[in-house]
Amino acid sequence: MSEAEVKAKPRTPVETGVPDHIQYMHPMMVENQANWDFHDRPRAGVLRHVTKDGKELFTVRAGTQRQMDVYTIRKLCDIGDNFADGHVRFTTRSNIEYMVEDEAKVAPMIEELESNGFPVGGTGASVSMISHTQGWLHCDIPGTDASGVVKSLMDYLHKEFIQEKMPNRVRITTSCCQINCGGQGDIAINVQYTKPPKINHDLVANVCERPAVVARCPVAAIRPAMVNGKPSLEVDEKKCICCGACYPPCPPMQINGAESTKIAIWVGGKHSNARTKPTFHKLAVANLPNNPPHWPEVAAVVRKIVEAYKTDAKHWERMGEWIDRIGWTRFFELTDLAFTKHHLDTWTGARKTMNSSAHIHF
Repeated sequence: MSEAEVKAKPRTPVETGVPDHIQYMHPMMVENQANWDFHDRPRAGVLRHVTKDGKELFTVRAGTQRQMDVYTIRKLCDIGDNFADGHVRFTTRSNIEYMVEDEAKVAPMIEELESNGFPVGGTGASVSMISHTQGWLHCDIPGTDASGVVKSLMDYLHKEFIQEKMPNRVRITTSCCQINCGGQGDIAINVQYTKPPKINHDLVANVCERPAVVARCPVAAIRPAMVNGKPSLEVDEKKCICCGACYPPCPPMQINGAESTKIAIWVGGKHSNARTKPTFHKLAVANLPNNPPHWPEVAAVVRKIVEAYKTDAKHWERMGEWIDRIGWTRFFELTDLAFTKHHLDTWTGARKTMNSSAHIHF
């Protein structure tokens, strides 16, 4: 095979792992990886990295709506070509970041972004863009529209995105079902199913692979059954924890409903190990209405939590660290939220929880 033929041969696609990110990085970032002299934030939404020989690289972060049409993507790319150095990246929270060496380009780029509806911020002690799942637009098993909840919340939290006036960074997550998506966050808004699935027995045999559905249940609450002479499934409602795991492999086991699909808010989770170890979030409010398109009840509770945290937390305390310091009793007092039966872990299948008691071991 000639050298020309070797060069013309298409590269074999890599089917696993992520693409090589180095090829897309700004040249100065490649040259100075792990070798910066220092970095700081001249203003909210702008990062500055300085090399050991005094060169500067500025990163401008702007919020986007994540689910974007091609015209929005082209607009963002045009801004990168015209006002930056042509290098962009997206964060895990759907913020877009532009890298530029010339400080004189930073202010015009910020003006261009904001004039096109892309707020600049989300750095440092701010409320970053809310990470969310696909919702009604793309997901096949959503209980709510996570992106819609984000819109209603960011209408209020926008001012905390464009400034750095929180005690520490605030990471908020949303999810549109209980089993596929969701994440730990200072505040997490997650779907909560409150009733066992309603089964359409006429469709189960035609749509579902019954052994797979039985195996999918984490608490063995589903078993095969014959209903009206047809193969179907039945649910032991005493065992069922209303997780919705049976719905994806078997849509006739409908878990969503106006009365059964609620929203719960959790607080105090974090991934980082700065100052304290990573933590799971804990329930703050349960059974909020799944009330599109603005979810006012959810927004009202998040507002109470954010304002109480901003007022009472010490500098550099994350949400969970603040709660650990003041205690849960004080947390519910400051946020004016009710402590209810839903905050008690009474599930009999929770062996680890029950064994944590000094009085009960089995």
